[in-house]
Amino acid sequence: MNLFRTTVLIAAVSAAALFIASGLALAHHGAAAFDTDKMVTIKGAVTELVYMNPHVQVYWETKNEKGVSEKWQGELTAPNKLNRAGWNKNTLKPGDQITVSGNPNKNNPHTLWIRKLIGPEGNSLPLFED
Repeated sequence: MNLFRTTVLIAAVSAAALFIASGLALAHHGAAAFDTDKMVTIKGAVTELVYMNPHVQVYWETKNEKGVSEKWQGELTAPNKLNRAGWNKNTLKPGDQITVSGNPNKNNPHTLWIRKLIGPEGNSLPLFED
């Protein structure tokens, strides 16, 4: 009887952990935080490229229509996927001029889910592996 309880308890705990982990994975990979009905395009100068999991982050600075400096950030896919698309940690460097298009975050309009990125050479950088 004691072995049966232990087995049932282990199975229940395992099922609960799997259920919680799958929910977190779905929430993490969803676009719910971004307004996918809007597309914003911003030009600016890279301040930092954070090339680490789970998503590569690009930070840049621009001036708004009043000439006031604004800080922006954008989220790309995982570094291993960008590696396969031809990126590395030096693809963008501080000072590089970029044009970023993406969906704005619903709670922070200066955060984008990057859908297109024009690099300093004027070419569209691949965001996904072929």
